[in-house]
Amino acid sequence: MSAVRSNTQRRPVAPPTPTAQPKSQISLEEWEAKAPLSDLALKSVAAIQAASEKVTPSFKSECQSVCPCERNCLNPKRSLSRTMPRAHQLPVYVRRANSVQVPDPPLPFLRLRVHYLCMLWIPGCPVQTPQQFYDWFAQVDRSVAHSQEAHFRAHVAMVAEHLGTADMLLERLDEVETEVDSMLEAWRGVEEGGRSLKDACERLLEDRDKLLELTDEIDTRLEYFQELEHATRMLNHPGESLVLQTDFLYMVERVDICIEYLKAHRYYKEAEVYLLRFQQCMTRAMTLIKMFFVGSLRALTADVSKRLSEKDVSATAQMHLLYTRFRSVTPQLAPLLNELERRATAHPEELSALLSECHSTYFIARKTLLVGRLVEEIRGLDPTHTELVELTNAGCAYLKQLCTDEFNLFREFFDSGEDQLYPYLETLCDYLYDDLRPRILHETRLTTLCEVCTVLQALMVLDVVDLPEELPDELNVDLDHRKARGLGRLHISHLLQMVLQDAQTRLFFKAQSLIQAEIRYYVPKPEDLAYPDILVAVRKPTSQFDIREKESVSRLFQLSSLDKQETWYPTLQKTVWVLSQLHDFVKPAIFEDIAQEAVSLCRQSLVSSSATIGQRNAPASTLDGELFLVRHLLILKEVTNNLDLAGRDIQRQTGQGGVTDALASILNRTTAFLPDALFASLGMPRGYESMTDARHEIDQDLKRVCQNLISLCAKGPCEPLQEWVGRVRAFNTSRTVAPLTNPPEPVPLLTEQDWARQSAAEELHAKFVESCERDLRAAVTKLRLYLEDNRTVSVLLTHVKEAVVDGYMGYREVVWNMYAGALKGVVYSEGSLKERLSVICDE
Repeated sequence: MSAVRSNTQRRPVAPPTPTAQPKSQISLEEWEAKAPLSDLALKSVAAIQAASEKVTPSFKSECQSVCPCERNCLNPKRSLSRTMPRAHQLPVYVRRANSVQVPDPPLPFLRLRVHYLCMLWIPGCPVQTPQQFYDWFAQVDRSVAHSQEAHFRAHVAMVAEHLGTADMLLERLDEVETEVDSMLEAWRGVEEGGRSLKDACERLLEDRDKLLELTDEIDTRLEYFQELEHATRMLNHPGESLVLQTDFLYMVERVDICIEYLKAHRYYKEAEVYLLRFQQCMTRAMTLIKMFFVGSLRALTADVSKRLSEKDVSATAQMHLLYTRFRSVTPQLAPLLNELERRATAHPEELSALLSECHSTYFIARKTLLVGRLVEEIRGLDPTHTELVELTNAGCAYLKQLCTDEFNLFREFFDSGEDQLYPYLETLCDYLYDDLRPRILHETRLTTLCEVCTVLQALMVLDVVDLPEELPDELNVDLDHRKARGLGRLHISHLLQMVLQDAQTRLFFKAQSLIQAEIRYYVPKPEDLAYPDILVAVRKPTSQFDIREKESVSRLFQLSSLDKQETWYPTLQKTVWVLSQLHDFVKPAIFEDIAQEAVSLCRQSLVSSSATIGQRNAPASTLDGELFLVRHLLILKEVTNNLDLAGRDIQRQTGQGGVTDALASILNRTTAFLPDALFASLGMPRGYESMTDARHEIDQDLKRVCQNLISLCAKGPCEPLQEWVGRVRAFNTSRTVAPLTNPPEPVPLLTEQDWARQSAAEELHAKFVESCERDLRAAVTKLRLYLEDNRTVSVLLTHVKEAVVDGYMGYREVVWNMYAGALKGVVYSEGSLKERLSVICDE
C-alpha cells in the first residue's frame, strides 16, 4: 500500500493554465449538457459499472468445502500455530496486523498447496533411521515454512497485480487528463477564435457603416455639383417665358445655395471651376430677369404713352394709366425683381450693375410719362403772378402727393434703391424749384418768408408714417413670400430741405438787415420819446379777452409783463418782433447769435434814448429817463430769459412775474449796500452765476440804473438833511483843530450859528416832511406808472424807504445830541418814520 501511495504521490500534476482570469467552475449537469457522450462511450461506462458490481466469494467459504484433512492445511494460521514452535511464531501485534491487513490467498492456489502438503507429510518410503526422520522432518519443516509464507507471496503477487492495475489506471487517468487538457486548450482556442471572429465582424460592421455614411456624405456633396447640369439645361431652354416658369426661381435658389457652399469649401477638387460655372449660371439667370423686366416695362410704357397722347384724357384716366396699369404687372415682375435685389445684395460685384440698370430703366420710363403732366400742372399754378406763400403751399403740396405716389409705386416693384429713388424725386421737384427759388431769394417781406418756412415745415412734419410690414416665417421657406421691405417710408423732408434752406437763408439775411436798419441805426422821433405821456395815454383797463388775444398772438413770449407793446420803445418792439419771427425757422445756434446781436443793439439804443429823455427837461425829466431805462431793460431781460440764451430752462413760479424775477436777479448782483431783507422778501439766496455777454450787459446796466433810481427818489427829501449834517460835522472838525494864532482867538459855539439854531433845525425837519409828501409821493406815482407790476414796485420802494430812513437817521442823531433832546417831540423815531413812509408809498 506504501507503494500504491508512493505511486499515487508520484502522479504528474497538470500545470496551471495560463488564463488571464480564473474560470468559474461548472456543475456535472452543465458538463453533461455541454459535452454529451456518444453511444459507444455510454456502453463502456455501463460495462464498467456492471463489472464493478460482481461480489468475489470469500476465502472461508472455499475452505469449508474442502475435506477435513485439508482444513488444517487450508487454515495456515491454525496449522502454523500448531505445528510451528512458539519461538518461530510471529509476534502477536504482527499477527494482528497481518490478520487485519493481509487478505486471504486465492482458493485454487490453496487447494494445490494442501494436496502438496499432504503428499509431503506422507513419506514416500518408510522412515527407518533417525537420519531419514530428520531429513523428512526438515523437508516437512521447510514445506511448512514454505506453505506458511505462501499466502504472503500470494498477497504480494496480488498486491503487485493491484499495483499494476493502479499504475495502468494512473496511466489512463494521465491520458484522460492530457486529453481533457488538450480539449480545454482546444476550447480556449475556439473561444479566442470566436472572440476574434466577433471582433472582426464588429469591425466589418463598423467599416460598413462608415462606408455607408461616407457614401451618403459623398452623395450629399455631389448633389451640389450635380445641380450644375440641371441649371445649365434649364438656362439653355429658349424663350423669354423661361423666367415665368415655376421651377425657374427654385433653380435660382439652388444655384445660390451651391455658390455659398462652394465658397465655403474651396478646398474641394475642381471647386473653383464649378464655382465659376455656377456664378455664370447665376449671372445668366439674373440677366434673363433684367431683360424680361426691361422688355415688359418698355412695352407697358409705350402703351401708356400712346394712350396719354390721345385727346380728352381725364385726370382719373391719367391716374389709372400712370399707376393702376403699372401696379397690375407687379404680381408678375415683383418676385423676379426681389430675387435680383437679394442676389445683388449677396453678390454686388457681379449683379449690382444689372439691378442699377433696372432702376435706371424704371426711372427713365416714369420720367418720360410724368414730365409733361408735371410741367402742365406747374404752369397752371402761374408761378410768376401767384403769391409766394400760395405758390409754395400749392406747389409743394402737389409735389408731396406726386412723390408719395411715385414712392409707393416704386415700393411695389423694388425693396431697395433708395439712393437712386431720391435723386429721381429731386429731379421732379426741380421743375417747381426752378420757379420757386428765385422768388424766395428776392422776397423782401420778413413775414412772407416766415410763412413760407411755416408751410415747408408743416409739410415736413406731416411726413408719411411708417408702413406696417409682415415679418417672414423662419420655419417656412416660401419663394413667393416677399421679404421685409427695405424702403420704410418716404422722407419728404429730404426733398423740401433745399427750398427750406433757401428760405431760412433769405430770412436770416433779411432779419440782419432789419436789425441794422431798425435797431442799430434807428433815429428816434419826438413822439417816440414822449414819456410818460405815452404811458398815460394808454393807461386804461383791459378786458380779459384782450389779454388772451395778446397771449395767443405772441406764441414765443407768453408773459403778462410783455403786454401793451405799443408803449415800448420802437427798437424794443422791433427786436421782439424779429426774434419771434426767427425763433421757429432757423437753427438754434444761428438764432442765438442773431438774438444776442439784436439784444445788444437794442440795449444800446435804450441807453442812448434814456439819456436823451433825461436831458430833455432836466432835472424834472431825469427821473423819467431812469424809469424809462429800468422799464425797458426789465422787459429786455425777460425777453432774454424767455429766449434762453444761457442754454438753461428758467422756471417761472405762479404768482411771481417775470419782470420781478429779473429785477430781483439784478439786485442780487448789485453792490453790498443793498440789505439782505430784499432777497429774503423775494425768496432768493444771494449768489453769482455765469451768463452770456448779452445778458451780462443788461445786468450791468440794470444794476447801475437801479442805484441811480433809488438815489434820485431819496434825493429830494434827504439831500437838505445830508447837506446840513455835513455842514455840522465840518464845523465840529474845524473846532477840534488847534488855532494857529497866539494867543488863540475864541471859537464861537455851534448853536450860536444862525444856520445851526434850533429853529433852523425845526424848519429843516418841516421841509423834509413836505418833500416826502410832495417829491416822494410824485416819485412813487411815476414808479407805479412806468412799472405796472406791484411786486416790482414794492421791491424798489423798499430800498427807497431804507435809503430815506438811513439819511434821516443821520440828521436825527445830530440834532438829538446838539439840542439835548429839545426836539424830541419834533423829530421822528425810526419806527414812526417807517410808518409814515409806508403810508406815503402805499397810497
